[in-house]
Amino acid sequence: MEIGTSKEDLLRKLQELEKEIRDLRNVEAELRKSQRRLRAILDFVPYPMAVIRLDETVFYLNPGFTRVFGWSLAELEGKRIPFIPHELEQEARLDIERLIREKGQLRRETRRFTKDGRILDVVMRAAYYEESEYEPAGILLIFRDITEQKRIANINETILRISTALPEYPDLEELLDFINNEVKKAINTEGSVILLLDQEKEELYVLGAAYDDSATQKRVKEVRFKMDQVFSGRVIKNGQPLIILDTTQDAELHKERDKKLGYETKNLLIVPLRSSDRIIGTICAINKKEGKFDSKDVELLSTIASTVALSVENAKVNEELKRAYREVNSLNKAKDRIINHLSHELKTPVSILLGSLKLLERTLSELPEEKWKKNLERMKRNLDRIVDIQYEVSDIMEERRYRAYDALLTMLQECADELEVLVTEELGEGGVVDKIRKKIDDIFGLKESIPGRIDLKEFTEKRLKELKQSFKHRKVEIKTDLVDTPEICIPRDTLQKILDGLLKNAVENTPDQGKIELILRKRGDGSEFIVRDYGIGILEDDQARIFEGFFTTQDMFSYSSKRPFDFNAGGKGADLLRMKIFSERYGFKIDMESTRCKYLPTEKDTCPGKISECKFCKTEEDCYCSGGTTFSLFFPPAEQMELCKEKSKK
Repeated sequence: MEIGTSKEDLLRKLQELEKEIRDLRNVEAELRKSQRRLRAILDFVPYPMAVIRLDETVFYLNPGFTRVFGWSLAELEGKRIPFIPHELEQEARLDIERLIREKGQLRRETRRFTKDGRILDVVMRAAYYEESEYEPAGILLIFRDITEQKRIANINETILRISTALPEYPDLEELLDFINNEVKKAINTEGSVILLLDQEKEELYVLGAAYDDSATQKRVKEVRFKMDQVFSGRVIKNGQPLIILDTTQDAELHKERDKKLGYETKNLLIVPLRSSDRIIGTICAINKKEGKFDSKDVELLSTIASTVALSVENAKVNEELKRAYREVNSLNKAKDRIINHLSHELKTPVSILLGSLKLLERTLSELPEEKWKKNLERMKRNLDRIVDIQYEVSDIMEERRYRAYDALLTMLQECADELEVLVTEELGEGGVVDKIRKKIDDIFGLKESIPGRIDLKEFTEKRLKELKQSFKHRKVEIKTDLVDTPEICIPRDTLQKILDGLLKNAVENTPDQGKIELILRKRGDGSEFIVRDYGIGILEDDQARIFEGFFTTQDMFSYSSKRPFDFNAGGKGADLLRMKIFSERYGFKIDMESTRCKYLPTEKDTCPGKISECKFCKTEEDCYCSGGTTFSLFFPPAEQMELCKEKSKK
């Protein structure tokens, strides 16, 4: 009985087990169906979803995740997702620890990489789910890509900020600096510059810039580029935006530009700055910090460019108006000074001559009038004409389309002819006429001189030795740094006038115990000759007209003619005019830079003429650092100067 009963129990239990197995199989089948349904639902969700284990390895990725981030489940199953930016790794680790600890949920706005290296702004929701008898615990992640949404909001905010701030920046440089700062922030770059086109010189210059490095920002504003030296020139010519992802593809061009800027450019985005029907420059975003420049960056920068172009143009016009206003003020000041100086140099001696004629008239009054009256009246009339010519020159100086020295040369030529007639008719002395013509030629170089090849170093050393005798009464140190340079082609007497004039000007503007530097060096194929004094310098308003002739930089009330090479000696102001004429005739360039002594800010301030007597400078070095003037002359090699001379003859 016990054995039989045992068999029945076993059969019953076997049947129960078979039923449980069938039930389990049914449950498993239902679970598989549920799992398929759940996956179908998850696959249908448009947002990227990921299910990860507590060790952060992937259990499931939906198609939305693959579509947005690029990775598929087959690639990442059992692995970690490599999409967290380095700077956010700690934040992500703390989020996982919090979810596991609190077994809750969280929401965070963050950023994640895509498979192809782009970085997206996303809203991430994460939830912890408990372990079940069928699978371990894990974390469900849902992402929403808000990159485009943030980009549009960023564009709107940037444009709004720029638009509302534009009226606050009437100064062009400040306006451009502000715009570049906004561009740098909006596109997330190391730098941004606006290059404006100088149509007259066909050059691009940086007036506004924004860089992470302030030293670079200051340095780039001092640089100019030819149109073919930078890619902005191409953008201005074709009017199309340009992305350069790797500057090494055109290494020579970028190397030369970076050398000027003192900054390494890795990638660039350039868009044209359009104003009505023309392009006035470009906006350049430099070195994107994350990712690469793309079409969306082009769209943003182009929107900014179109928004600010008119304001930039208006500010540019405003700047030109201010410059023109300063120019007009300076011209008025220069006009008064020139008229006073011409009155001093021309009218005063003519007045003396007229007075002398009156004395002569008294002496001759004892003789019959028919013997001297007509001749004396003719002399008076011609002297009055010289005074009239002086006023004509003053009027011409006001008219900007004529160059002052051309009019002055015409006047002197007319004077020479009239004086020749006057002296010949009245005195019959041809020798006097020759002396008058020689004096005019000596001052203004009207005679034709024969150019020849000259060793500039040898000539300078010899001439300096001779000139030192002329200012041996002055305590001025002359420092020389002269090297061998290519020969130049110029008349010897012309070069002598140039060197004498430059050194005389330097000595007369340098107080005793001061110094002057003479430098001769090779520059390119030619020679650069520099005369640098550490004297009182020239006021900024006077510098623009320093080469126009008969223009002194001294106050007329303190003006007086002294011996040549004396400190602050007065003169006719013709030396620099003559040099400018020579430079155009013989094909060399002359430039001047000057800084007015900071202790003599106005033309009425005077220097004692000796450093040890200056109440401001404690040492000679103090004086050297306070101001000075540099004249630089560039002479092409002899062959080019000869060619230039032939062209000028034609």
